[in-house]
Amino acid sequence: MATQHSRLAARVMISPAVILLLGWMLIPLCLTIYFSFLRYNLLMPGMEEFTGWTNYRYFLTDPAFFAAIANTLALVLGVLFITIVGGVLLALLLDQPMWGQGIVRILVIAPFFVMPTVSALVWKNMFMNPVNGLFAQLFKAVGLQPFDFLSQAPLMSIIGIVSWQWLPFATLILLTAIQSLDSEQLEAAEMDGAGPLSRFFYIILPHLGRAITVVILIQTIFLLSIFAEILVTTNGGPGTATTNLTYLVYVQSLLQFDVGGGSAGGVIAIILANIVAIFLMRMIGKNLDA
Repeated sequence: MATQHSRLAARVMISPAVILLLGWMLIPLCLTIYFSFLRYNLLMPGMEEFTGWTNYRYFLTDPAFFAAIANTLALVLGVLFITIVGGVLLALLLDQPMWGQGIVRILVIAPFFVMPTVSALVWKNMFMNPVNGLFAQLFKAVGLQPFDFLSQAPLMSIIGIVSWQWLPFATLILLTAIQSLDSEQLEAAEMDGAGPLSRFFYIILPHLGRAITVVILIQTIFLLSIFAEILVTTNGGPGTATTNLTYLVYVQSLLQFDVGGGSAGGVIAIILANIVAIFLMRMIGKNLDA
Protein backbone atom coordinates (compact mmCIF):
# COMPACT_ATOMS: atom_id res chain seq x y z
CA MET A 1 0.00 0.00 0.00
CA ALA A 2 2.81 2.37 0.91
CA THR A 3 4.53 1.56 -2.38
CA GLN A 4 1.40 2.50 -4.35
CA HIS A 5 1.10 5.80 -2.47
CA SER A 6 4.78 6.53 -3.19
CA ARG A 7 4.31 5.87 -6.91
CA LEU A 8 1.18 8.03 -7.00
CA ALA A 9 2.95 10.87 -5.20
CA ALA A 10 5.90 10.60 -7.61
CA ARG A 11 3.58 10.75 -10.64
CA VAL A 12 1.73 13.76 -9.23
CA MET A 13 5.00 15.62 -8.59
CA ILE A 14 6.45 15.03 -12.05
CA SER A 15 3.17 15.56 -13.91
CA PRO A 16 3.55 19.39 -14.22
CA ALA A 17 6.96 18.99 -15.83
CA VAL A 18 5.67 16.26 -18.17
CA ILE A 19 2.65 18.36 -19.18
CA LEU A 20 4.86 21.40 -19.78
CA LEU A 21 7.29 19.34 -21.87
CA LEU A 22 4.50 17.79 -23.95
CA GLY A 23 2.92 21.19 -24.51
CA TRP A 24 6.26 22.70 -25.47
CA MET A 25 6.76 19.98 -28.11
CA LEU A 26 3.25 19.13 -29.30
CA ILE A 27 1.69 22.59 -29.65
CA PRO A 28 4.31 23.94 -32.14
CA LEU A 29 4.27 20.61 -34.00
CA CYS A 30 0.47 20.61 -34.30
CA LEU A 31 0.46 24.23 -35.48
CA THR A 32 3.16 23.46 -38.06
CA ILE A 33 1.14 20.54 -39.43
CA TYR A 34 -1.99 22.72 -39.48
CA PHE A 35 -0.28 25.58 -41.34
CA SER A 36 1.23 23.13 -43.85
CA PHE A 37 -2.26 22.48 -45.27
CA LEU A 38 -3.05 26.19 -45.71
CA ARG A 39 -2.23 28.80 -48.31
CA TYR A 40 -0.80 31.16 -45.71
CA ASN A 41 1.29 34.12 -46.83
CA LEU A 42 2.40 36.78 -44.37
CA LEU A 43 1.93 39.48 -47.03
CA MET A 44 -1.77 38.61 -47.32
CA PRO A 45 -3.13 38.45 -43.76
CA GLY A 46 -6.66 37.10 -43.44
CA MET A 47 -6.50 35.37 -46.85
CA GLU A 48 -5.69 31.89 -45.53
CA GLU A 49 -7.46 28.96 -47.19
CA PHE A 50 -7.20 25.19 -47.03
CA THR A 51 -5.22 23.74 -49.94
CA GLY A 52 -4.69 20.11 -48.90
CA TRP A 53 -1.42 18.60 -50.06
CA THR A 54 -0.55 21.47 -52.44
CA ASN A 55 2.26 22.81 -50.25
CA TYR A 56 3.81 19.36 -49.95
CA ARG A 57 3.66 18.77 -53.72
CA TYR A 58 5.21 22.17 -54.37
CA PHE A 59 7.99 21.63 -51.85
CA LEU A 60 8.79 18.09 -53.01
CA THR A 61 8.94 19.14 -56.68
CA ASP A 62 11.05 22.23 -56.04
CA PRO A 63 14.58 21.69 -57.51
CA ALA A 64 15.99 23.49 -54.46
CA PHE A 65 14.60 20.69 -52.26
CA PHE A 66 16.77 18.02 -53.89
CA ALA A 67 19.80 20.31 -53.76
CA ALA A 68 19.09 20.88 -50.05
CA ILE A 69 18.82 17.12 -49.43
CA ALA A 70 22.18 16.54 -51.16
CA ASN A 71 23.83 19.40 -49.27
CA THR A 72 22.44 18.17 -45.95
CA LEU A 73 23.80 14.66 -46.54
CA ALA A 74 27.17 16.00 -47.69
CA LEU A 75 27.38 18.29 -44.66
CA VAL A 76 26.50 15.55 -42.16
CA LEU A 77 28.75 12.89 -43.70
CA GLY A 78 31.66 15.29 -44.19
CA VAL A 79 31.58 16.58 -40.63
CA LEU A 80 31.18 13.06 -39.21
CA PHE A 81 34.18 11.79 -41.18
CA ILE A 82 36.44 14.67 -40.11
CA THR A 83 35.37 14.67 -36.46
CA ILE A 84 35.60 10.90 -36.00
CA VAL A 85 38.97 10.48 -37.71
CA GLY A 86 40.35 13.64 -36.15
CA GLY A 87 38.76 12.83 -32.80
CA VAL A 88 40.41 9.40 -32.66
CA LEU A 89 43.82 10.86 -33.54
CA LEU A 90 43.50 13.71 -31.04
CA ALA A 91 42.24 11.36 -28.33
CA LEU A 92 45.25 9.09 -28.84
CA LEU A 93 47.56 12.12 -28.68
CA LEU A 94 45.95 13.57 -25.54
CA ASP A 95 46.10 10.19 -23.84
CA GLN A 96 49.90 10.28 -23.97
CA PRO A 97 51.75 11.73 -20.95
CA MET A 98 53.03 15.21 -21.75
CA TRP A 99 53.95 18.44 -20.04
CA GLY A 100 50.93 20.72 -19.51
CA GLN A 101 48.50 17.96 -20.40
CA GLY A 102 45.58 19.60 -18.58
CA ILE A 103 46.07 22.94 -20.35
CA VAL A 104 46.34 21.22 -23.74
CA ARG A 105 43.09 19.33 -23.14
CA ILE A 106 41.28 22.54 -22.18
CA LEU A 107 42.56 24.30 -25.33
CA VAL A 108 41.46 21.40 -27.54
CA ILE A 109 37.97 21.27 -26.02
CA ALA A 110 37.49 25.08 -25.96
CA PRO A 111 36.04 25.49 -29.52
CA PHE A 112 32.99 23.45 -28.53
CA PHE A 113 31.92 26.21 -26.13
CA VAL A 114 32.09 28.99 -28.75
CA MET A 115 28.69 30.06 -30.07
CA PRO A 116 28.08 28.90 -33.68
CA THR A 117 27.42 32.47 -34.85
CA VAL A 118 30.66 33.72 -33.29
CA SER A 119 32.77 30.89 -34.69
CA ALA A 120 31.27 31.40 -38.17
CA LEU A 121 32.03 35.15 -38.03
CA VAL A 122 35.60 34.47 -36.89
CA TRP A 123 36.23 31.99 -39.68
CA LYS A 124 34.58 34.22 -42.30
CA ASN A 125 36.35 37.47 -41.43
CA MET A 126 39.63 36.44 -39.80
CA PHE A 127 40.58 33.25 -41.65
CA MET A 128 38.71 32.92 -44.97
CA ASN A 129 38.52 36.56 -46.04
CA PRO A 130 40.18 36.59 -49.52
CA VAL A 131 41.76 40.01 -48.93
CA ASN A 132 42.75 40.34 -45.29
CA GLY A 133 42.22 36.82 -43.94
CA LEU A 134 44.96 34.72 -42.38
CA PHE A 135 44.77 32.11 -45.16
CA ALA A 136 45.06 34.86 -47.81
CA GLN A 137 48.18 36.21 -46.09
CA LEU A 138 49.70 32.73 -46.01
CA PHE A 139 48.97 32.23 -49.71
CA LYS A 140 50.60 35.60 -50.51
CA ALA A 141 53.60 34.76 -48.35
CA VAL A 142 54.40 31.72 -50.51
CA GLY A 143 53.68 33.55 -53.77
CA LEU A 144 50.25 32.09 -54.51
CA GLN A 145 46.99 33.79 -55.43
CA PRO A 146 44.62 33.98 -52.42
CA PHE A 147 41.77 31.47 -52.55
CA ASP A 148 38.23 32.67 -51.88
CA PHE A 149 36.99 29.70 -49.87
CA LEU A 150 33.38 30.82 -49.34
CA SER A 151 32.88 31.59 -53.05
CA GLN A 152 34.89 28.84 -54.73
CA ALA A 153 34.43 26.00 -52.21
CA PRO A 154 31.42 27.09 -50.13
CA LEU A 155 30.15 23.71 -48.95
CA MET A 156 33.62 22.47 -48.02
CA SER A 157 34.16 25.72 -46.11
CA ILE A 158 30.94 25.17 -44.12
CA ILE A 159 32.00 21.58 -43.43
CA GLY A 160 35.36 22.83 -42.16
CA ILE A 161 33.80 25.45 -39.88
CA VAL A 162 31.27 23.00 -38.39
CA SER A 163 33.93 20.29 -38.03
CA TRP A 164 36.16 22.68 -36.08
CA GLN A 165 33.30 23.29 -33.67
CA TRP A 166 32.30 19.63 -33.21
CA LEU A 167 35.78 18.07 -33.17
CA PRO A 168 36.27 18.77 -29.41
CA PHE A 169 33.03 16.94 -28.58
CA ALA A 170 34.12 13.82 -30.48
CA THR A 171 37.60 14.05 -28.95
CA LEU A 172 36.22 14.26 -25.41
CA ILE A 173 33.94 11.22 -25.83
CA LEU A 174 36.66 9.14 -27.53
CA LEU A 175 39.31 10.17 -25.00
CA THR A 176 37.04 8.98 -22.18
CA ALA A 177 36.60 5.66 -23.98
CA ILE A 178 40.35 5.25 -24.50
CA GLN A 179 41.05 5.92 -20.83
CA SER A 180 38.62 3.12 -19.90
CA LEU A 181 40.69 0.60 -21.87
CA ASP A 182 42.56 -1.89 -19.72
CA SER A 183 46.26 -1.01 -19.97
CA GLU A 184 47.23 -4.58 -19.11
CA GLN A 185 45.63 -5.75 -22.35
CA LEU A 186 47.81 -3.38 -24.35
CA GLU A 187 50.91 -4.38 -22.40
CA ALA A 188 50.20 -8.06 -23.01
CA ALA A 189 49.77 -7.44 -26.73
CA GLU A 190 53.03 -5.48 -26.82
CA MET A 191 54.86 -8.28 -25.03
CA ASP A 192 53.50 -10.73 -27.60
CA GLY A 193 55.10 -8.68 -30.35
CA ALA A 194 52.11 -6.64 -31.57
CA GLY A 195 53.17 -3.34 -33.15
CA PRO A 196 51.46 0.04 -32.67
CA LEU A 197 49.25 -0.38 -35.75
CA SER A 198 48.21 -3.89 -34.74
CA ARG A 199 47.33 -2.71 -31.23
CA PHE A 200 45.33 0.16 -32.67
CA PHE A 201 43.32 -1.84 -35.22
CA TYR A 202 42.75 -4.99 -33.14
CA ILE A 203 42.42 -3.61 -29.59
CA ILE A 204 41.88 0.16 -29.42
CA LEU A 205 39.56 0.62 -32.42
CA PRO A 206 37.14 -2.21 -31.48
CA HIS A 207 37.06 -0.81 -27.94
CA LEU A 208 36.07 2.60 -29.38
CA GLY A 209 33.18 1.13 -31.37
CA ARG A 210 30.45 2.07 -28.90
CA ALA A 211 31.85 5.55 -28.30
CA ILE A 212 32.05 6.19 -32.06
CA THR A 213 28.43 5.08 -32.42
CA VAL A 214 27.36 7.50 -29.68
CA VAL A 215 29.27 10.33 -31.38
CA ILE A 216 27.59 9.54 -34.71
CA LEU A 217 24.13 9.46 -33.13
CA ILE A 218 24.41 12.73 -31.18
CA GLN A 219 26.23 14.69 -33.87
CA THR A 220 23.88 13.58 -36.65
CA ILE A 221 20.83 14.79 -34.73
CA PHE A 222 22.38 18.25 -34.32
CA LEU A 223 24.03 18.43 -37.74
CA LEU A 224 20.71 17.91 -39.52
CA SER A 225 19.62 21.31 -38.20
CA ILE A 226 22.76 23.38 -38.90
CA PHE A 227 21.65 26.93 -39.63
CA ALA A 228 23.67 29.74 -38.01
CA GLU A 229 26.93 28.89 -39.81
CA ILE A 230 25.20 28.99 -43.20
CA LEU A 231 23.27 32.19 -42.48
CA VAL A 232 26.35 34.09 -41.29
CA THR A 233 28.80 32.96 -43.97
CA THR A 234 27.11 32.19 -47.32
CA ASN A 235 23.34 32.78 -46.96
CA GLY A 236 22.82 29.42 -48.64
CA GLY A 237 24.75 30.43 -51.77
CA PRO A 238 26.17 30.80 -54.23
CA GLY A 239 22.76 29.81 -55.61
CA THR A 240 21.79 26.78 -53.53
CA ALA A 241 25.34 25.47 -53.10
CA THR A 242 25.17 25.54 -49.29
CA THR A 243 21.39 25.46 -48.76
CA ASN A 244 20.40 22.61 -46.45
CA LEU A 245 16.87 21.62 -45.42
CA THR A 246 16.83 23.90 -42.39
CA TYR A 247 17.93 26.92 -44.39
CA LEU A 248 15.47 26.10 -47.18
CA VAL A 249 12.59 26.13 -44.68
CA TYR A 250 13.85 29.49 -43.37
CA VAL A 251 13.95 30.95 -46.89
CA GLN A 252 10.46 29.68 -47.70
CA SER A 253 8.92 30.90 -44.45
CA LEU A 254 10.68 34.15 -43.57
CA LEU A 255 12.22 35.45 -46.79
CA GLN A 256 9.41 34.49 -49.16
CA PHE A 257 6.76 34.91 -46.43
CA ASP A 258 5.19 31.55 -47.40
CA VAL A 259 4.35 30.09 -44.00
CA GLY A 260 2.32 27.26 -45.54
CA GLY A 261 5.14 26.08 -47.81
CA GLY A 262 7.72 26.53 -45.05
CA SER A 263 5.58 24.52 -42.63
CA ALA A 264 5.28 21.72 -45.19
CA GLY A 265 9.07 21.73 -45.52
CA GLY A 266 9.41 21.66 -41.74
CA VAL A 267 7.14 18.61 -41.50
CA ILE A 268 9.15 16.85 -44.21
CA ALA A 269 12.39 17.70 -42.41
CA ILE A 270 10.98 16.32 -39.14
CA ILE A 271 9.98 13.06 -40.85
CA LEU A 272 13.40 12.64 -42.46
CA ALA A 273 15.19 13.46 -39.19
CA ASN A 274 13.10 10.89 -37.31
CA ILE A 275 13.85 8.23 -39.93
CA VAL A 276 17.57 8.90 -39.49
CA ALA A 277 17.25 8.94 -35.69
CA ILE A 278 15.37 5.62 -35.62
CA PHE A 279 17.98 4.02 -37.88
CA LEU A 280 20.81 5.30 -35.69
CA MET A 281 19.06 4.21 -32.48
CA ARG A 282 18.75 0.68 -33.85
CA MET A 283 22.40 0.75 -34.86
CA ILE A 284 23.54 1.94 -31.44
CA GLY A 285 21.28 -0.64 -29.76
CA LYS A 286 22.92 -3.47 -31.72
CA ASN A 287 26.38 -2.18 -30.80
CA LEU A 288 25.50 -1.94 -27.12
CA ASP A 289 24.07 -5.47 -27.10
CA ALA A 290 27.15 -6.86 -28.84
